[in-house]
Amino acid sequence: MIAVDIISTGSLKEDYLRAAVAEYEKRLLGYCRLTNQIYKPGTSPEKWLQERAYKIALCVEGEQCSSEELAKRIQKVTLAGHGKLQLVIGDSDGLSEQVKQKCDYRLSFSKMTFPHQLMRVILLEQLYRAFNINAGGKYHK
Repeated sequence: MIAVDIISTGSLKEDYLRAAVAEYEKRLLGYCRLTNQIYKPGTSPEKWLQERAYKIALCVEGEQCSSEELAKRIQKVTLAGHGKLQLVIGDSDGLSEQVKQKCDYRLSFSKMTFPHQLMRVILLEQLYRAFNINAGGKYHK
C-alpha cells in the first residue's frame, strides 16, 4: 500500500471543508496511508519533500489530465516501486520555482485559481477516484 502525503498550507477553517476532507480521508483508508503535512504561509514546503518519493506540484502551468490519466500515473508510480507519493499545494503566491523543480511532475486541475483549502478537498476526491478506478470500483462512471 502506497503512502500519500498531501503537503499544503494553512488549516481548514470552515466546518464543511473539514467534513469533506474527513470523508475522503476515510474513503482513502483502503487504498493508501494518507498523511497531511501543513506548512506555514510564507514558508516553503521544501523541507517536507523526500528524495525517494514521487513528487507532484499542483500549479496552474502544469499538465491537465483526465481522472483516468491521473489513475494511470498513480498506477505507474506504484508499479515503479515508489513507496510514497507527495502532492504539494501552494499558498496564495503559488509554489516557488525551486519547489516545482524538485518535483517529478506538474499537475494543473484547471487554468482557474482555487483557494488552497478547497483545492485540498478537490485533490482528495480525485485521489479517491483514481485509486477506485485502479481497483476496478464503481465510483467513477
